[in-house]
Order: sequence, then structure tokens, then C-alpha cells
Amino acid sequence: MSLDLRPLFPELAVVAASLVALVGDVFVRGPRARMAWPVAGVVAVSVAGVLVWRAGDAAFGSLYARDALGNALQAVALAVAAVGLLLARDYLVRTGLDRGEYYALVLLSTVGAMLMVASQDLLFLFVALETLSLPLYVLAGFARDSHRSQEASLKYFLLGSFASALLLYGVALVYGVAGSTALSRLAEADASFPLLVGLGLVVVGLGFKAAVVPFHAWAPDVYEGAPVPAVAFMSVVAKVGAVGALLRILPATVPHLLSAWQPLLAALSAATMLVGNLAALRQTNLKRMLAYSSVAHAGYLLIGVAAGSDAGVWSAVYYLAVYGAMKLGAFGVLTFLERAGVEADEVEDLRGLADRSPAAAAAFAVFMASLTGLPPTAGFVGKFYLFTAALEAGLLWLALVAVATSVVSVAYYLRAAYTAYLGPARAGVRVLRAPWAGVGLGLSAGATLLFGVLPGPLTSWAQRVAALLR
Repeated sequence: MSLDLRPLFPELAVVAASLVALVGDVFVRGPRARMAWPVAGVVAVSVAGVLVWRAGDAAFGSLYARDALGNALQAVALAVAAVGLLLARDYLVRTGLDRGEYYALVLLSTVGAMLMVASQDLLFLFVALETLSLPLYVLAGFARDSHRSQEASLKYFLLGSFASALLLYGVALVYGVAGSTALSRLAEADASFPLLVGLGLVVVGLGFKAAVVPFHAWAPDVYEGAPVPAVAFMSVVAKVGAVGALLRILPATVPHLLSAWQPLLAALSAATMLVGNLAALRQTNLKRMLAYSSVAHAGYLLIGVAAGSDAGVWSAVYYLAVYGAMKLGAFGVLTFLERAGVEADEVEDLRGLADRSPAAAAAFAVFMASLTGLPPTAGFVGKFYLFTAALEAGLLWLALVAVATSVVSVAYYLRAAYTAYLGPARAGVRVLRAPWAGVGLGLSAGATLLFGVLPGPLTSWAQRVAALLR
């Protein structure tokens, strides 16, 4: 087993920044001095993003891969962390939550996602999953004086622990059949009932993190109760880790078992799209609406996994990248709003936003259009790629479900966008100055439009992961 740590330099850079923020906050006082933590975090993830493409071969024998799939998804996770830190700074200062441990938790959770998408061993995957999850449980309850935030954290922790236990039991069944937890040994295993049950339990554990139906019940309550910037970050980074792991385990490792796991993934995808979009129609709370939207988009991402093809894998990677931009941006707009000293998280709180902050309203409209899948946004291109992959895989019925649910989503996404252009403003709702969040919002909106108008560079980048399957 190789002890060369050079392949892990990206992860080590992020861990080092998290420790600096965690320990340094003990000695640093004052909001201006604490400005160093988000700056250090953004710098660290930027450096790690460069190192990802220069990190060499696999580390620790067969446990960890440094390949096209891992590099691409790690780059997405790092970009999500950078924008997430930018969106959080002004909110944390305004609410009195500006502490170094917030930035440390975001960075450590990012490391967990990076490890998940590169794991070549199921036990290593479990450790990476917990590295991702534990900081998210704390972030959900980071508003210590809020009962809603504490409730969200407790629900997330209890249900997340149960899901982790199921995943670990699935790993045990796979080990019993394959004689190893290494994916290389799993790739050689023949189909058997215990093996398929074990893989099913692994899918359940990862499906919880991605908010896949029927393992999604935690999402609306957790999203509603957790602080807005924490929700923005967790709604994306958890999907990057979970969907990335599913891509590596199923299409990349056991394509010979496609006939066994494809129907399950396709059924989960269809159910997730249907439940997420139909439930979102009834929501008046914007955070709960976006929570069910996140559930629905987990279903769209599963189309790429269920396709089990080169096109399915790279289209899922592409959609993860654009999903991160549009979902971070949608939640980021909420960091500008405040109602009577608390979060303005109702759809009606958006009234009059166009008059008071035209740029924020325009960005919100772009994000809603992209989440719907309307041109010329990146969401349209991403859905087109996923639907095409489903058709090429012979999953016509799944593509039809995806198109139908996308049509349903027009009702609630465009309703929210339309509300931002209605007036007058709701009484007590203020639009606050948030320069850090403005930068994050600009980056998200720019990426959402750029990759809709000029999808070629990102498409070519995502297609590199298909080489892993050949």
C-alpha cells in the first residue's frame, strides 16, 4: 500500500484551512479580524481546485482513486464550498453567528464529499460519508438560539444515523459475498440475492443523503429550520457526494448487473420526480418549496445513474455542476431578505424585490427558469442531456415522466419568480446590503447563464469522465 500523500494534497489543503479557522477563532476577536476565515476558506478551496488536476495516481493502494470522475466531482464540490462561504459571510455577521467553526464545518464537509466521490472501497466510503454528514448535522443546528434550528439538527442527525446504519449493513452483506469491500472485487462478483440486497441497502444509505423518495422526509423540516446559508450548502454538497458515489458503485463498477439494479434506480427516479414536484406545488414557505425542489432534482440526477451508460454518467456530472449554481443562487437570494429580525422565507416575502433590488430579482428569475429547465439557461441543457441519456438507454417511460414533471414545476418556480416582480413590498420585509453574498450570487447567476448559452466547454469537461467506463 502506497503511503505517498501527494494525491491527497487537495483534501489536505482544505483540512488545513478548516483547522486554521477552528483554532484561530479562539485567539482572534472582532468581526474585522474574523474576515480572515472566509477569505482563507475561499483561497484554500481555490488552491485545492488547482491541485485536483495535478494530484497524481491513486492513494492508499486500492482505497482511493484519482481519476477523471473523481477529479470532476471534486472540482464541483470545491466550487460549491467557495460560493457557499461567500453567501454565508454577511448572514453570519448580521445574525451574530460569525464564528470560525462555521467555516471549519463547511470545509470539513467538503472534504467528506471529495473523499466519497473518489472512494474505491465501501468501508472507505462509509468513513467519507460520515465526514460529510457530521458537519452538516451541526450546521443545521448552528443557530443555537432558534428552536427550529435545533429541531432540524436533531431530526437530521437521528434519521441520518439510521441511514448510515443501513448502508453499513449493506456493506457487510457485500463483504460476505465478495470477500472484500474493495470495488475491484465487487466488479468480479456474480449476481446473487445477498449481493443485490447489500447493494440495495447501500443505495438506500446514499439515497437518504441525496433526498431520494422515500428517504426524503427529513428534507423539508431540516431545510426550513436550518440557517439559510447552511441550507444552500447542504442542499448541493450532499448530492455531489451521494450521486458521485452511486455513479462510481453502479455504472462504473457493476455494469454487468445492470439488469438487476437499473429497474430499481429508474423507479426511484420516477417516484422522486413525481413526489418532489407535486409536493412543491402546495408550499407557501420558500425554503420548503426549494426543499421539495431539491428532492425533485435528485430524481433528475438519478436518470443519469439509471441509464448506466457513458452518456448517463457524464450528463449527471454536468447536471450536478449546473444544479449547484442554480440552487446556491436560489437560496442565496434569501440571505438578502429579513422580516422582523428573522429570515424572510415565505414566497410572499419576495413581493417588491424587483423595485428594491433589481439585480437580486433578475438573478432569482434566472435561477427559477433554470430549475424549471427553460432555455437559454444551464438547467435546460442539463435536462436535455439527461433525457437524451434515458432515451438512448431505452428508458422512454422515464424520460416521459421527467418531461411531464418538468412541466408541472413551471407552476411553482415561475410563481415565485413572478411574485418578486409584484408590488408593493410586504410589510416588515427589508432587503439588506450583503456584498459578500452579492459576489456569490453573481458567480452563480453568471454560471447559470454562461453554461446555458455556451455549454460546450462544460460539456467537454464532463465527458472526460466517460473514459472511466471504457
